[in-house]
Amino acid sequence: MDRPVDRIAALFVEPGGVYSGLDGVEPWGLPERDAMEYSGPMPVIAHPPCSRWCQLAGLVEARWGHRKGDDGGTFAHALAMVRAFGGVLEHPAFSHAWSAHDLNSPPTGGGWVNADFAGGWTCYIEQGAYGHPARKATWLYVTGVELLPLRWGCGEASGALISWCGNKLGGDVERPRIAKALASRTPIEFRDELLRLARTACG
Repeated sequence: MDRPVDRIAALFVEPGGVYSGLDGVEPWGLPERDAMEYSGPMPVIAHPPCSRWCQLAGLVEARWGHRKGDDGGTFAHALAMVRAFGGVLEHPAFSHAWSAHDLNSPPTGGGWVNADFAGGWTCYIEQGAYGHPARKATWLYVTGVELLPLRWGCGEASGALISWCGNKLGGDVERPRIAKALASRTPIEFRDELLRLARTACG
């Protein structure tokens, strides 16, 4: 099936979020358009839920019983759609989903590295380089796209924090905290970078 040129499906995104109202972008994840029902043919940008895969998922399972990796199949679906139609999947750095789906972990120094035997590539970036108030270390997985250069490397440790641990910089200096809603928000510059990547899969 031919793919609509320059049209992108944004999966698992918030209603009224940064992907809403954009020409050539179809947001999926709204109540009336379930991302789990997406089956092509457009390339995708996927932001599957991460709470069951993050570094604290094991602690959450031990304390509250929410099983690590029990995300209702959202990561697996996002991965399958990226592999089938091209595009990019975004998840927190050090996500347990990578090992659970036999993906290689990228180095923190930046650059694209081979992710799997399906022709995928992965990299480490920080959304702080794109305007997020925290570092927000992130892993990307792509297939079928041009491996464009991104803003590689680790930023300064003095940015705001998302977690509630390790906030001391030394002495009496502490990093500011940010609210959950702001922490999960995708910066416009980062959204545009993901769109730039995904659109190289169009045609």
